[in-house]
Amino acid sequence: MSHFSQVKTQIRALEPLQKALTNLGLSWKPAESAKSDRGQTVTAEVVIPQENGYDIGFKWNGKEYELVADMHYWQQPWNVESFLNKVSQGYAIQTVMTESEHKGFSLTEQKQQEDGSVRLVLQRWHG
Repeated sequence: MSHFSQVKTQIRALEPLQKALTNLGLSWKPAESAKSDRGQTVTAEVVIPQENGYDIGFKWNGKEYELVADMHYWQQPWNVESFLNKVSQGYAIQTVMTESEHKGFSLTEQKQQEDGSVRLVLQRWHG
């Protein structure tokens, strides 16, 4: 029997989440019902449609956006753990970029390291 599973995250802001998904090359839709087996649906703030018709969503639980998906129908190029790691890393980068821009910094370099981490170099000109 298939059903939605919920996975907690540390994602608390919608816009950086959306940007992270876009940067991963994922198509997503805002505020829709994600579909599961047997006609189950859950309303999520971000829905990633899959070719098999079973969606992945990020739903606000009052504290954070949790991943909701029917794991029996997971159809992504990464397993769930890798997917969440990639989304979380992209989310962190977007959060840093947004906060840095608000404080007058601009990105001068972004480089993927061999260990999978990302190096960001920011600068701010004083005038």
